[in-house]
Amino acid sequence: MWLFNSSIGRKVVMSVTGIALILFLTFHMLMNMVALFSAEGYNMICGFLGANWYALVGTAALAALAVFHIVYAFILTAQNRSARGTSRYAVTAKPAKVEWASQNMLVLGLIVLLGLALHLFNFWYNMMFAELTGIAVPHEPSDGYAYIRDTFSCPVYVILYIVWLAAIWFHLSHGFWSAMQTLGWSGKTWLCRWKVIGIAYTTVLMLGFLAVVLFFAFCPCCTACC
Repeated sequence: MWLFNSSIGRKVVMSVTGIALILFLTFHMLMNMVALFSAEGYNMICGFLGANWYALVGTAALAALAVFHIVYAFILTAQNRSARGTSRYAVTAKPAKVEWASQNMLVLGLIVLLGLALHLFNFWYNMMFAELTGIAVPHEPSDGYAYIRDTFSCPVYVILYIVWLAAIWFHLSHGFWSAMQTLGWSGKTWLCRWKVIGIAYTTVLMLGFLAVVLFFAFCPCCTACC
């Protein structure tokens, strides 16, 4: 199938999975914003999205999207390096119109992947996984507010999450318009527009996550420390 056997097909898979993950991040950010206003409201959402069949199906689908996106990213990177051959070691000037994020997508992707592993440990492991397995955890699996409070009352985690969010911003700000270009939804006019839209959307998205991190980092009621 050309989606899996050709370079263009793999780029399409990368684009579609990337857009789907952006949509999930949008939902996740809006969900997290509830924690700024109501602990009960946030925990109600966490309870609704607990170890239910629809949450498990959604988690499996997200995991599949992430795996496809990551695996195909490494495949395309390896193909690009192979195509350049020994010329990649030559000292050349950086193209003026090539963005920094475009030149460092692999490094940004690795930072995003490491941050995702940390995030899964801090939240998914203590919540959905704990509810499924019955392992002992510090709080009730549905008490997401407590896990947010504990995590971001720790300065080390605050710094790590800020670095993670910055890497995601660079990754998405490039990936957004690149996906539109791959899918054929941008011409000479719309390419610039998609870049502006991508930067604006990604900035708002990351600021939403950052607001939660900083709120709980400096909230007087957050006294836990790592």
